[in-house]
This record gives sequence, C-alpha cells and structure tokens, in this order.
Amino acid sequence: MVQNSPQNPGQGKRSLVLITVDCLRADHCGLYGYARPTTPFLDSLAPESFVVPAAIVAGAPTYYSFPAILASRMPLALGRDVVGLAPGESTLATVLRESGYATAAFSAGNPYISPRFGYDHGFEVFRDFLDFETQSIENTVNLETPSADSARGKLNRSIKSFAGALGLGSLYNELYFQYCMKIAPAAESVDALRRFPAADILVDEAQSWLASVGQRPFFLWLHLMDPHSPYYPPNEAFRELAGRDIEPGRARYLNEYWNRSDMTSSGLSAKRDEVVQLYDAGIRWMDRQIARLVDSLKRTHLWDDCVFALTADHGEEFFEHGGRYHAPIRLSEEIVRVPLLIRVPGERGVKVPASPMSHLHLAPTLLEIVGVQAPSAFQGRSLWANLQRGVAWDDPAIIECVYGCTNPFRAESRNASRLIGVRDARFKLVMRIESGATEEVYDLEADPAETRPSSDGGALEIRKRLLQAAREHMERTVSTRDPVLRLRARLRDLRSEILGRIETLNH
Repeated sequence: MVQNSPQNPGQGKRSLVLITVDCLRADHCGLYGYARPTTPFLDSLAPESFVVPAAIVAGAPTYYSFPAILASRMPLALGRDVVGLAPGESTLATVLRESGYATAAFSAGNPYISPRFGYDHGFEVFRDFLDFETQSIENTVNLETPSADSARGKLNRSIKSFAGALGLGSLYNELYFQYCMKIAPAAESVDALRRFPAADILVDEAQSWLASVGQRPFFLWLHLMDPHSPYYPPNEAFRELAGRDIEPGRARYLNEYWNRSDMTSSGLSAKRDEVVQLYDAGIRWMDRQIARLVDSLKRTHLWDDCVFALTADHGEEFFEHGGRYHAPIRLSEEIVRVPLLIRVPGERGVKVPASPMSHLHLAPTLLEIVGVQAPSAFQGRSLWANLQRGVAWDDPAIIECVYGCTNPFRAESRNASRLIGVRDARFKLVMRIESGATEEVYDLEADPAETRPSSDGGALEIRKRLLQAAREHMERTVSTRDPVLRLRARLRDLRSEILGRIETLNH
C-alpha cells in the first residue's frame, strides 16, 4: 500500500528505526548476561546505547503487546473484546507521517499485526508477508489425529482405544508419533520447513525502501519472527552456535516433538536443550541481519542521524513454570521481561536504573528523542530525561491480557477473565480478576525464578500497595475509555466477521 506523502515539514529531524522481535527473551541476549553468543552485534552496540535492565511488556502475547508499543495504550483499554489498534487511533506511524516522515513497515508474517487489526495505519508502505509460502504447509503432518473420515483415522481411533484399555496409551502415542515422522515427506533443507520469512528477507526489503526515501526523515519498523516457533533457523546461524550443521529431519523431529500434547512436561524436557539451541540460533540470525541493516545505514550516511530502538513483544517459556511457548495464562518474567536497547546519535548510554520500564512509555520516549510532540491520547509518558540522567522513575509496570485467549480471531474467546500483573523494581503481583480469585506476590530479588509466592507478614504491606496500583489501573481504564475508538474497532470487527461468513458461504 503506497500513498502520496505530505509536504516536507520534517526536514532536519532525526530518523527512527524500530525493530521488534517476536518471542525474544531478555535473558537470552548477550547484553543481558547470556553466556551463549546469540547477539554479538547488539552486544557491540550496547556501550553506545541505553540498555533498559527491566523493560516490561504491557501485555502478552503479540496481540496484547503491540497497542502499547505503537500507540502507548494499554491492551484492554478499549475493552476486553477489542484487539489491535482502532481506526483513527494515534500511533507512532500516524504522528511521524503527519510530521513529514516517510514511513514503512515490514512484518514477517504475523497475522496479529496485520491490516485486519489496524497496524497499517500511518504507513505509506506496509508489507506483512502473510502471502509468504514455503513447503512447511505441505510438509506439516497431523501427529495426533488423522482425518476422522479416513480409513487410517478410523483404524487409529480403534487401536488407540484398545491400547488405552490395556494401560498402554503412552506406548501407543509414542509409536504413532514415530510412525508419523517416518511417513512425513522429506525436506531438502531447514529453509524449506520455515513458516515465516527469515530476517534477511525483511532486511532486503527495508534496504530497497530506504534507497527510495531521498532526503526525508524516515520511520522504519521491522517485526522479525526468527525466534518464534516452529524453530527453523538458517543452518549457518545454527552452525555458529553449535559448531555443527542441523539436519532438516532432526530439526523437524524436535519441533514436532516439542509441540506434542500427549506427553508430560518431564517427557518433553528431554528435548528441551536441543529445542533451545534452535531458538537461540534464530536469535543469532536476527542479530546478524540487524548488523547488515545497520551497515547499510552507515554506508549510505544515514546512521549518524538515526535513532535505533530494539525490543520484543514478549518472551518465550521453556518449562520454567511448566509451560511452553507464550500463551496468555501466566505473567512470569520469561514472558514479560524483554530487551530494550535505544541508540541515540551523539548520546553515550549511561547506567539505566532497574526501575521497570513499561512499553507504554516507549512511543512517547522515542518521539521526544526525535523531536516530535507526542499526542495527548498517549497513555504513557516520555522517560527520555530519566534515561539521559540515569534517574529512576517510581510508577510500576502494569501487564494485562485476557486469560486463555489464544485465538483472538474468535470473538467469543476474548471475553474470559482478565489476567493482570503489577511489577515494580523488586516485587510482582499476579492475579486473575474473577470470583474467588487469589493473587500471588513474588519477591524477584529473593526469588528470581518466581517459585515461592511471598507469604510472610512483611509481604502484607507490599501486597496492599500492589493491589492498590491494580485497582487504580482498573478505575482509570473505565473512566478514560474512548467510546468513539471502541465503536470504530467493534464496527471493524463486525465488518470482518460478516465478510468472513460471506466468503465461507461462497466457498
């Protein structure tokens, strides 16, 4: 989508590159102390950047994270049933475009940050790569249940039932899994199995677009999916980390095994280290491609006048708390704490306080850095002065999502109970807001793994303080809700639902 640009009132302003990486945990980056060399380029950039120790998402997963990143708005502020950005909502892209910036976004095939949910607003060029195709769709095998109407499906159900009656259900599941892996079509390479375009494809697109910008300041947003499951990193990146090649059949086996629903966490954990290697290799490839993008900015003399920010929409769990991936059922640190690096020309990063920095404050902070006024509709505030001086801020980070909403395309799944977290520099409260719900408070200093909810007498005052912050947030959400934006978002959803049903009937 390309539209004519306004006149050039932005001449002389700094440009902005924002890179968001899906599923990137802070503690799997070298600049946050990770031992494996996943991010050598970002590590090299850290000394000249502001590295936030405790960047906290406003919601997770993706569809609950990005309203704060791009629009400085809490994810449930327009109602639990609203997902994405509302038509007409102010965002980084709309504000910068109105200020004369060239704007472009390239997103690696994530359907939750597509035009369907309003993420193209303000971008002259927006490509979401949802048309990206590899062999992965053809090669995916249903390892659990073949078609119910097929002969194999009927035979499978009969044998499975018989095995279960004999107490051999687990043995049957394992044998059936191995059988499915044997009959799966062979893949020529790991690249052929990849579901999302790798970072090099997006960087190529970004470089082509940057060559067309001319003298205008620009806002470039890249959303990379390399660490996202299924984990199929380029072999080159895997070799750099593991010292050997990854055979496509093995990579596929690990991903399908990790995705099984018939096994206990102890059984799945046997493959955990190998799966994490694949995940880390995806991070390594992302880091290498960011280095390539920055190198091109330097060669074209754009880097010295360009603000660069990198963060993630959420992290990823590898059984730290009994789960996999990043479903909206817990708000543990491996999910909500993400990297945040901001490099500003002429500024040398100082030690950033350990105060939790919510993504809610990211957009107004970036706008102040590039010299553009943030709109009054933004719920966050700029922390640029605090970052420059190394001065802490007091407000805790609020995290919220709809519990168990793993498919926001289904409107009915959006109305479950609210899961909310309040995170300050040391403590975190997590609770589901429903009848009979209880809250848990964790001391992240004494219990960084979040395995022991605080229960001593001293925790009562802390619990009261964090609960008060949660209550104030809920009251603010209701009192400041924008009814016009909510109506626009609901009408868009209704239109999409009607068109979807018409398309279904036509088929």
